[in-house]
Amino acid sequence: MVMAQALFKLIAAEGHVIDVLAPAWSLPIVERMPEVRDGIASETGHGELGFGKRRRIARSLRDKAYDRAIVMPRSFKSALIPWIAGIPRRTGFRGEARFGLINDVRTLDRKVLDQTVKRFVALGVGEGEPLPHAPQPALDVNPDRQRKLAERLALDTRRPVIAMMPGAEYGAAKCWPLDRFAELAKRLDESAYAVWVLGSEKDAEAGRAIAASSAAVDLCGETSLEDVIDILGLCEQAVSNDSGLMHVAAAVGIHVHGVYGSSSPDFTPPLTDRRDIHYLRLDCSPCFKRECPLGHLDCLNGIRAESIHDSIVNARS
Repeated sequence: MVMAQALFKLIAAEGHVIDVLAPAWSLPIVERMPEVRDGIASETGHGELGFGKRRRIARSLRDKAYDRAIVMPRSFKSALIPWIAGIPRRTGFRGEARFGLINDVRTLDRKVLDQTVKRFVALGVGEGEPLPHAPQPALDVNPDRQRKLAERLALDTRRPVIAMMPGAEYGAAKCWPLDRFAELAKRLDESAYAVWVLGSEKDAEAGRAIAASSAAVDLCGETSLEDVIDILGLCEQAVSNDSGLMHVAAAVGIHVHGVYGSSSPDFTPPLTDRRDIHYLRLDCSPCFKRECPLGHLDCLNGIRAESIHDSIVNARS
């Protein structure tokens, strides 16, 4: 969703009004995008056809008289609502037998569109037109909510704060080892930084492990996605696996240290100039596997806490 904002920015610059239909969990991010007028919750779960739900949403959209729908996923299901809603121009990549549902069909050239953000931006220009530079995402933060969160969570901002995001929904092959996060947190504490560990309830065990071995403050499971946006705005820098929260941190505007293992910064980099990439480029990577197929996870085990600590200090100077 954060990477999709590059497309929204491009369209908004042309004077168009944008509404975004997306999973309900992502709407707190959409609400922080000034280019978007309204976020509309899709009611279906991942992989669910839910034809009745899609038809109900489509009927609710008809009165809004949209001129165009850009269908970003390449699935058959994702193209149903714009078609049922009767939106005249429906743009999307060719895929999954959706002839007719998409009537402005684009071909996905993986060599030219070698990044996710480029694929999104390409849907905003005409077929064959030069690909424009992708605008960098920028999410709004709410100072009033920041103050309330700092009070509720007893957050101490007297020292510069480094956020840590140790989770990654995709799998273990994206996750820098927790003992490295803990070692980095110790080094940062000795260098007069505060450390906050952010994540969902799924990351609670990781947060506890890091906090148990360092002075880090564990906030995993204590905050909503909307909260995290504002909390990241209180931080100076962030250290993250290649995850959604890494992209949120980049869009908030803080310096991001992206740690890559099975994935590639060439395909999904943090979309900011304020970044350091920690990636070893081993012969076996990127493999894009959820678990290390070779059983050693050298692509992540070889990244030292000391090197990221030094990058953080250098980024501040």
